[in-house]
Amino acid sequence: MDLQAIQEALKLQNLDGWLFYDFHNRDAIAARILHIDTKRFTSRRWFYFIPAEGEPQRLVHSIETYKLAHLPGAQHVYLPWQQQHQMLKDMLGNAKKIAMQYSPMNNIPYVSIVDGGTIDLIRSFGVEIVSSADLVSQFESHLSMEDYESHKRAAAIMQMVKDETFKEIAKRIKAGEKPKEFEIQAFMHDLMNKKGMVWPDGPVVAVNEHAADPHFEPTAENSYEMKEGDLVLLDLWAKENKPGSIFYDITWMGFIGTEVPARIEEIFQVARKARDTAHALVKERYANGVEVFGWEVDDACRQVIVDAGYGKYFIHRTGHNIGEEVHGNGAHIDNLETMDVRKIIPGTCFSIEPGIYMPEEKIGFRTEIDVFVTDEKNVEVVGAIQESVIPILNL
Repeated sequence: MDLQAIQEALKLQNLDGWLFYDFHNRDAIAARILHIDTKRFTSRRWFYFIPAEGEPQRLVHSIETYKLAHLPGAQHVYLPWQQQHQMLKDMLGNAKKIAMQYSPMNNIPYVSIVDGGTIDLIRSFGVEIVSSADLVSQFESHLSMEDYESHKRAAAIMQMVKDETFKEIAKRIKAGEKPKEFEIQAFMHDLMNKKGMVWPDGPVVAVNEHAADPHFEPTAENSYEMKEGDLVLLDLWAKENKPGSIFYDITWMGFIGTEVPARIEEIFQVARKARDTAHALVKERYANGVEVFGWEVDDACRQVIVDAGYGKYFIHRTGHNIGEEVHGNGAHIDNLETMDVRKIIPGTCFSIEPGIYMPEEKIGFRTEIDVFVTDEKNVEVVGAIQESVIPILNL
């Protein structure tokens, strides 16, 4: 935990402190930021208060006095609940406005962790509680240049896997085969394993109406055979099998033929334009020194698809934060599923992945890039960016 950095951030946000609280290891954010060993037995409530100025304060139960021993600050030990309440109030002192893992109206559920009763308790002390969302972004999702290099190495491998997969589909179709979706997924698994990559699930290999299901998972039982005239969606994500590695996540589209039908290309171009509009907004804001928020980028992307008449077919957020987990804990590109009011800060990575899903026409589209904002405020995309649907049989 970087105490000085946290206190500087609190001062910048005009906050009197950041109160961490947990019960039964419910707050994974607190565990990560405070480097708490969640494997050790925990059965009682604890609190850790970092003031904007001064010494942190620890409050632990009498039978678990060890719980926060690794953290700096004065320790207070309670037994009855009345003592806990009084010590907590005294610990907060003259603080008037503090951050907790809370989100008004549950707008950002990823950080809406503290229970309502605990919020009531703190407010009863006359203390205003605000969301720690931007603090969490800063201390959970900020990536170093070393992390960026990890992301770029993963990008090189995953772009290769995507290219080789489209070639493999072409090869098998030309040989008169009808490969199934899960067989092509197995081909991708083999390539990724050989390159030392790890991933939690996927990748997605989806043909025709399966591409209209954003979370389609091919199996031996549900997979379609591929044939000429099919639309193919590949969504792949992985990272190096090393501690601290950063994910890379892309989606590309292909058509099994030598020419892509006009309607297929027309719909893809709507998604491509939406993707590029979102990317351009982030670049423009950073170039002009103007803050940009996750919800705004979603709006910009979504409006392109709405204006083209496909708004009802875009059924998920525009993108997500990326870090050591493929869905990281920084700002998401979202004003649909949630209103993500978090800033897109330097040192973070996120996807832009608009989709148009039309199961009644047995087609679905998605295009995805990863955007990395460096500490120098450069807005960069690693790897090739898809501009048109790939005619697979030309490979």
